[in-house]
Amino acid sequence: MPIKNRFAEMHPEITGWRRDIHQHPEILYDTHRTSALVAEKLKEFGCDDVVTGIGRTGVVGVIKGRTDTQGRVIGLRADMDALPMQEQTGAEYASKTAGAMHACGHDGHTAMVLGAAKYLAETRNFDGTAIVIFQPAEEGGNGAEAMCQDGLMDRFGIQEVYAMHNVPGLPTGQFAIRSGPLLAAADEFDIHLEGRGGHAAKPQETVDTTVMLSQLIVALQTIVSRNADPILQAVLSVTAVETSSNAFNVIPQSAQLRGTVRTHSNEMRDLIEQRLKEVVQGVAATMGGTATVTYSRGVPVTINAEEQTGYAESAAIAVGGSCAEAPMVMGGEDFSFMLQERPGAFIVLGNGDSAGLHHPEYDFNDEIIPIGCSWFAEMVERRMPVA
Repeated sequence: MPIKNRFAEMHPEITGWRRDIHQHPEILYDTHRTSALVAEKLKEFGCDDVVTGIGRTGVVGVIKGRTDTQGRVIGLRADMDALPMQEQTGAEYASKTAGAMHACGHDGHTAMVLGAAKYLAETRNFDGTAIVIFQPAEEGGNGAEAMCQDGLMDRFGIQEVYAMHNVPGLPTGQFAIRSGPLLAAADEFDIHLEGRGGHAAKPQETVDTTVMLSQLIVALQTIVSRNADPILQAVLSVTAVETSSNAFNVIPQSAQLRGTVRTHSNEMRDLIEQRLKEVVQGVAATMGGTATVTYSRGVPVTINAEEQTGYAESAAIAVGGSCAEAPMVMGGEDFSFMLQERPGAFIVLGNGDSAGLHHPEYDFNDEIIPIGCSWFAEMVERRMPVA
């Protein structure tokens, strides 16, 4: 595989960084150790500037090229946070923190961008400025949004931004990408139902919230099946149900439902939110109860810009020899906040035959490190060639 020779030489070193980060996972914005390690490495590499505290615990490194005749600035993003789960890999470098694990490969993403940063700082074989971005809180904390709100794009003059994610099940080292929507918007809903509790032997004296929630779960499924355009993908899932009583002879006064909505277009996102609220109020009123809906919008749709997707694909082919078309999936990714501010692309790289993401036996495949590093470096050198 035509990876850059320097990354083959650096492979053991970068693997060491990755495994060190893996042993010390940190959740959401509490990436203090990881952020400090990243900042220390970037300074050691000779980056022209290293800034911490962007988006609370995010780190940004600035690497100026050999020349800057075009004034172009390209951003490369990695995520640093882990997940609140217990590792079961049995690896010698397994997590040393109970209840925290790098089960999504962010340790690998961070190591690969660090490797690319070291190479770019050594060679400076480009005309422009490379910005390496290390964000916290991708797993549910919208760390990318926090960094953008702190002025990431304007402060560093970023014009295009790129990111990568590993994918278990895709052959080791295989790239895949698609233009347009790739990952879904991920929203949450919380529904509180209020009825009239009472004795289970006298249902006629109650407004039964258990029947209400049962009717509602079924009714909510008609939103996607009967209101959404079947050509446009959407998922609505009720994932948690709770009532105010667990006694066998009590009809509960209240009940609560929670769940998620995934969509690939803003039009569908708006429709499902509207219909969900209408259906909930309708069912509750029909059953004689009341309902309160809290609908929280999470990450938006991850949309790859057409032109930048082409650049990312060309770099992938140059590094790996091929690039497949990625399918649209319903997972969410907060890199979408950065793509809302600047054109760019999100590419995936095969992790091989491993356990799935967010699985307690998942582990990042260190064999893909030189491939990922090469793609990040290739993006900079290809988009900002020396004049």
